[in-house]
Amino acid sequence: MNRLARRAFHTCQIPGDLETVTFRDSSGENPDAVGVSRETVDALWRSVQSLYRTGVHPGIQISIRHRGEQVLHRAIGHASGNGPHDPRDAVKVPMTTDTPICYFSASKAVTALLMHMLAEQGLVNLMDPVSYYCPEFGVNGKRTITVHQILSHRGGIPAIPRETPIDVLWDNDEIWRLLCAARPVEVDGAKVAYHAITGGFVLQRVLESVTGDTIENYIDRHLRRPMGMKWFTYGIAPEHLNELASNYATGPTPRFPVSWVVNRALGGDIRTVERVTNDPRFQEAVIPAGNLCGTAEEMSRFFQMMLNGGVWNGRRICSEITIRRAIQQFGSLQIDRTMMVPMRFSAGMMLGGNPVGLWGQNSRFAFGHVGLINKLCWADAARDISVSLLNTGIPIVGHHLPALAKFVYTVGNRFPLIPEHRRPMIAA
Repeated sequence: MNRLARRAFHTCQIPGDLETVTFRDSSGENPDAVGVSRETVDALWRSVQSLYRTGVHPGIQISIRHRGEQVLHRAIGHASGNGPHDPRDAVKVPMTTDTPICYFSASKAVTALLMHMLAEQGLVNLMDPVSYYCPEFGVNGKRTITVHQILSHRGGIPAIPRETPIDVLWDNDEIWRLLCAARPVEVDGAKVAYHAITGGFVLQRVLESVTGDTIENYIDRHLRRPMGMKWFTYGIAPEHLNELASNYATGPTPRFPVSWVVNRALGGDIRTVERVTNDPRFQEAVIPAGNLCGTAEEMSRFFQMMLNGGVWNGRRICSEITIRRAIQQFGSLQIDRTMMVPMRFSAGMMLGGNPVGLWGQNSRFAFGHVGLINKLCWADAARDISVSLLNTGIPIVGHHLPALAKFVYTVGNRFPLIPEHRRPMIAA
């Protein structure tokens, strides 16, 4: 792509030889152990390379597991220094499989499971009103809104007020005051309206109210340490800020009506999102719906644990019934009132569908979450796969979409549906 095209599409520089910007964790790939051919691995990697060649993602990480074994674990591009507006002499930091990346809304899947684990522990009933645990939330018509409605994006508070200063995102007391003062658009839970940021703060307050501890300590005690994660924290410690991958607003500038949908869902335009998410105050904050940080392998590990019915490396993380409740569809396929696209949700997960869904063809048993439209993290019990595709660009619409769709199609095609008796227990 020449310089004029790069400027028009806000893309990064792509070298002619992709091997010069490729990081391979060969010791972390074991396709032979589960009968995955080298041809399949190569086809999957080519689809990732094709996405990288669009220039909208300065850096990409990929982790794919099949039957519990990691069959693809690589990175390509740069963690920082090769954005569309970075100076030519900027230091280009290579992307590796250990570079932490912000998961953005894929964080919601993890936060949701924490709430289901609270229910398993008898600390919360998800069908209870939020106001049962946090009485101050119940004013202005919100008394009957349940924890389950918040999890399934039916809580009626999809966005913070438009005039809210962006600094509020890292002021937990002020954001909570605003959410308590908010008037819901509805309270009966009949309509889906994606809660991009708000729901996470509500769930955090409930969790901290019933545990008497912080959500950071809870995830560390019940997920991160038991599963041996290096990162997987809300925000990132100040001493590791320089290791966190940068985010870049790439692709064509969204125009109406797409720009309207983006502003409605995210509370700002893409340039604002880029600026905010690269702000150290955002990166160090605790934003349960949007700033969990980690690697593709760690998120793939998380979804593999869910495929295992709540077990990781022989250790019980949560019960099988907790996993089943977390992925059980709630309500029918509906047009989401925030994103204006048809969606199927469980209490915390974005679900696939037949004959085609968010997670590809014949994906009725698939569940996961998208992060800022481009990060794709999911598991498919009918194929026994867990997939995590992380990237650092924030394109909304543009020439990259066919490559992104082709990646999802390639995964579904290369891992066909397996006989029911061989599927993970949660597909039964």
